[in-house]
Amino acid sequence: MISERMIEETVRQVLREVIGRGGTSKEVGSGSGSGGKLTVADYPLAEKRPELIRTATGKRLEDLTLEAVLKGEVTPEDLRITAETLEKQAEVAEAAGRRQLAQNLRRAAELTRVPDERILEIYTALRPYRSTKEELLEIELLCVLPLCEKRLKSTSAANA
Repeated sequence: MISERMIEETVRQVLREVIGRGGTSKEVGSGSGSGGKLTVADYPLAEKRPELIRTATGKRLEDLTLEAVLKGEVTPEDLRITAETLEKQAEVAEAAGRRQLAQNLRRAAELTRVPDERILEIYTALRPYRSTKEELLEIELLCVLPLCEKRLKSTSAANA
């Protein structure tokens, strides 16, 4: 029979992996304890730098336990990745020479401010042959998400 402890450890491991995969933060210390941006030595953040990871509601990674879930102390909002965590992941990706991955993580960080329903509308609009160039350029994200705006313009140019 599976013990409560085993279940809790499994949930904790899954949460670390999910949250750790997930960046607009101030510069943070590196794994060596010196100031500056994160490095490859800090990856995965959930294991090497868990003190840097906070949920959207401000909970620490160590607060996300099976016991807390069973008590109703962990909500779905607690499991959403934050822009700060994505930016930290982008710093690690850049340090590893993965510039494109870092850009993708930063665009994802911008999108954390957009409601899920709007994301689905935009996703549908970006699918091939679903929208004209003009329709894509009308998407209201353009003024608040500069990295996504750049990507959207390149997509609309390719579909034109």
